[in-house]
Amino acid sequence: MSTYDVARMRGDADTVFAAAVHAVDAEQCVKSFVALSGDTLSIDDQEYDLGNFDRVMAIGAGKATPRMAVALESVLGDRITTGLINTKYEHTEPLSHIETVECGHPVPDQSGVEGTNRILGLLDEADERTLVICLLSGGGSAILPAPVDGISLEDKQETTRLLLSCGANIVELNAVRKHLSRVKGGGLARSAFPATVVALMLSDVIGDPLDVIASGPTVPDTSTYKTCAEIFSKYDLTDALPTSVAERLRLGLAGEVADTPKPGDEALSRVQNVVVGSNGLAVAAARMKAEELGYNTIVLTTRLEGEAREIAQVYSSIGKEILSSGRPVPPPACIIAGGETTVTVAGSGKGGRNQELALAAAQQISGWAPIVIFSGGTDGTDGPTDAAGAVSDGDTISRAEAAGLSPNDFLKNNDAYHFFKPLDDLVMTGPTGTNVADVAFVMVGDA
Repeated sequence: MSTYDVARMRGDADTVFAAAVHAVDAEQCVKSFVALSGDTLSIDDQEYDLGNFDRVMAIGAGKATPRMAVALESVLGDRITTGLINTKYEHTEPLSHIETVECGHPVPDQSGVEGTNRILGLLDEADERTLVICLLSGGGSAILPAPVDGISLEDKQETTRLLLSCGANIVELNAVRKHLSRVKGGGLARSAFPATVVALMLSDVIGDPLDVIASGPTVPDTSTYKTCAEIFSKYDLTDALPTSVAERLRLGLAGEVADTPKPGDEALSRVQNVVVGSNGLAVAAARMKAEELGYNTIVLTTRLEGEAREIAQVYSSIGKEILSSGRPVPPPACIIAGGETTVTVAGSGKGGRNQELALAAAQQISGWAPIVIFSGGTDGTDGPTDAAGAVSDGDTISRAEAAGLSPNDFLKNNDAYHFFKPLDDLVMTGPTGTNVADVAFVMVGDA
């Protein structure tokens, strides 16, 4: 019997994933950057004398923002004058000084609009003696909706659905969101001016670009209406856009409506932006844990992107190469990657990018028993499901076929959730309180 057999590797994959998620716990990430000594609030390399402020506001949005708020309350306590955050349904945490509004994700809903309007109402009261601490995390783009005049929530929802279904990546999606919003792309900071704003960001975006995390509500925007037009053209969506969105695009291209704030805009001159956690931290922790468990490891990338099915083929090829030749590292091996894939939706099933990747990989490694492929979202929710992801191995397809499940049919219908559920191969963590995109492992045993 192999020392690193499939049963052990599947258990080890869960352990490595848990270590990755723990390393980016939103509460601890914030506490590592924020400290209070007397009246001096230290945030990264900046110090703020709270005696210079009459009010301290806490605002924000994202799936991990409630955990970030727990940390902020533990540091500032009743020094927080008022606070309001938006988060995804069922992602709340007990808070004493900061109110929480639950909202829709990944498609924005009316609750999100109402919560965002209330946040903007708080910012209307901000002045030069106000310190605004903004807590931003993955999901913030959908969870902080404030459509520009002339565009309804329904039209914004439809535009989001179009982009999600065609396989647009997060950078492209957020560029469009900024130009349909009053708060994204620096709009929130503009609303807070002349207050001092500190944004603490938990990044779920490849490379951690500040202007893309939660669509950059406190950051100058480098995208333009021309960028949006090119995105719509790339995915052949121009003629499918809601009329109001197409009209906004026309006006923007013609210079008849103002673009988002750009670098050098005075409204963003009193802002400090700090990334407190990222995918790189999660991947590093995963590697450390895998090595503790005895695996030879390689970090493939923290910038993974592309179609989930195509990435699955790459992962599978790496696993087979290790098993066949011991390259690039010999078994027992754990190849680790972080980032975020996409899915071009053609069916009507239920699933997410991690589940789709695992299903496509299962077909590729069928019969290669000592290979395990695990893919999971660090937030605990993969797409519109209650699963973080899924795990597959060389026996997954044979077990599925014995249960009367056709892998091809489920993959064609983008229905990975219902493929893996009866096999008990979904990764179920519940909401984790963090969100730094996805991590995946290719594990190869010493057969």
